[in-house]
Amino acid sequence: MHARRGRIEALNGQSALRKCVSQSVKRFLVDMDDDPGCDLYDMVLREVEAPMFAEVMRHCEGNQTRAAEALGINRATLRKKLRRYGLA
Repeated sequence: MHARRGRIEALNGQSALRKCVSQSVKRFLVDMDDDPGCDLYDMVLREVEAPMFAEVMRHCEGNQTRAAEALGINRATLRKKLRRYGLA
């Protein structure tokens, strides 16, 4: 049921995830007063990737092959990312 709702939201414009990220980035920029030295791109990737990998690994019950397939990346990349975020 939830997957279907997500697809419908995506077809109607923005997904719930996209809206959440957009609101968080807007709030961060206001809080930082548009500080040009904040390295926003890398910071957002780190903040999104770490919980995404953790949740996908939990959902796949630790199976790296299934997790890599779900993420659309190869297992070597998954293992590298898991180590980077202390999830391995």
